[in-house]
Amino acid sequence: MRAAQLQASGLEGLRVGDIARPVPGSGEVLIAVEAVSLNQLDLNVIAGLGPGRAARLPRVLGLDPAGIIVELGEGVDARRLGQAVVVKPNIPCGDCARCAMGHEADCPAQSVLGVHRDGGAAEFVVVPARNAFDRHDLDAATASATVHSLPIVINAFDAAAVTAADRVLVTGAGGTLGHAAVAYARHLGASVVAASRAELPRLDGVEQIVAPDAARLAGRLADLDAFDVAIDVSGHGGTIAAGVAALGWGGRAVFCSASVDARLELDARDLYLKRKQLRGVASADDEHVRRALRHVQNGTIAPIIGSRHPLDDIVGAYRGFGASPRGKVVIDVV
Repeated sequence: MRAAQLQASGLEGLRVGDIARPVPGSGEVLIAVEAVSLNQLDLNVIAGLGPGRAARLPRVLGLDPAGIIVELGEGVDARRLGQAVVVKPNIPCGDCARCAMGHEADCPAQSVLGVHRDGGAAEFVVVPARNAFDRHDLDAATASATVHSLPIVINAFDAAAVTAADRVLVTGAGGTLGHAAVAYARHLGASVVAASRAELPRLDGVEQIVAPDAARLAGRLADLDAFDVAIDVSGHGGTIAAGVAALGWGGRAVFCSASVDARLELDARDLYLKRKQLRGVASADDEHVRRALRHVQNGTIAPIIGSRHPLDDIVGAYRGFGASPRGKVVIDVV
């Protein structure tokens, strides 16, 4: 089968070529992949940095493939053959106390598709059957653009217990996660301020802050009323700190990315005296995935697809990732 396999660190080590087609084991399914999206974590794997250092090469990339189940492993319901699915990349152990409670996002032994095992930037991929979610009437590209980003955002908003009464700050609003966070905050009826490094398309009811760096963002936020919730999707330590500082009494901050700038400095006295909370959200529960897919299916939230490329052009797609049009970069495998 054709696959995008990272054979050595660096983009020059990524090759599209023929490798053996995988075989599903017990509890697994083989998916004929139609589309997969590019993600920041892919770049970490390619560079061997941050969470990407966990990958053992060679490794087929691709976190979030969508396609059709074409073969079943032992113990998988026969009715799933031929089902159109999309894959949640975080694979829980299924045995720990958190998994038993339905909190798969907090499983300490979870693995990630495209990092710890071969991913979906290939004609075929094997995944646990439980991680292949029915995408119903969603096309493959839309399902792939949804399955990783929006569920994490929903988990973050659940963690912060956001309601329509809250004033919400979204930092890093210019990216894919940022778009999802602003859209979901609007869906909940919250008051939203979107902060980004460059100007965004105007949205009704959304105030916008343009600040090219964390220092200028902190200055702009100091002139505004305090926020109840700060959701950061930028991964910049300085930006996260600016959001926490902008919170009022009992404010809740959640960050959904930590791959850019690991250093975070906070005013401990402010955090303590104002009863603020800070939490990291790195993946999603299965129920968050189902909720995200329903939101897109019923039109509540629409993911943005910025550009599409064939599998053979995946190296070029990664090379131009930072300069791509706003939205998900999708690889069409077939």
